[in-house]
Amino acid sequence: MKKKTQLIFAGLVSALVVAGCASGPSVAELNTLTDQIVKASFRDEGIAKVDRVLAVDETNRLCSEADVAGKPLDEKTAKRIEEANLKAVKWPADGKFLGDWKQGESIAQSGRGLTWTDSATSANGGNCYNCHQISKEEISFGTLGPRLYNYGKIRGVTDPNSAASRPIVEYTWGKIWNSKAYNACSNMPRAGHMGILNESQVRHLVALLLDPHSPVNK
Repeated sequence: MKKKTQLIFAGLVSALVVAGCASGPSVAELNTLTDQIVKASFRDEGIAKVDRVLAVDETNRLCSEADVAGKPLDEKTAKRIEEANLKAVKWPADGKFLGDWKQGESIAQSGRGLTWTDSATSANGGNCYNCHQISKEEISFGTLGPRLYNYGKIRGVTDPNSAASRPIVEYTWGKIWNSKAYNACSNMPRAGHMGILNESQVRHLVALLLDPHSPVNK
């Protein structure tokens, strides 16, 4: 496997050398070479499959290309991606958007899951604190995402089950399920869409963010 990887890498270097003397390899050719290197360098192990890296849909592909180009997607393309991802949101089968905020807090604090040592039936964590501040008690949190403390209170949600709160409740569900439905190239994982979290877990996270009794809104 190591020898095969070295040969593929040598081919990539040769292609880049040629690029200095001619027009160079296309993006598609470089992507193909990269895929070959990944396939030769990694292997499936437990529930961690190489396809997790290689199975890139149009949304990720276009956003990655825009990132490499150093410029955002054009408005028309971004809108098309958002519309496609919004259609892919799976809404709660029983119409209930809120679960137990206490379970939601446990999910938000857990970053466990999806490693080769995990079982396919094990529940994953949401790892939310890795990017967001969620409660004032939390002293260690990431800042890649926005501060979510007082998420529901700021939005005027006093009764998340009321008709008046329905728009923000649905938005919160959709954002957790598939973040790219609202921001085409969001850095937030598409937790429900990609199978990281199940419907019940998303329900608990919505409760964490919107339940007035949750530490988020205290």
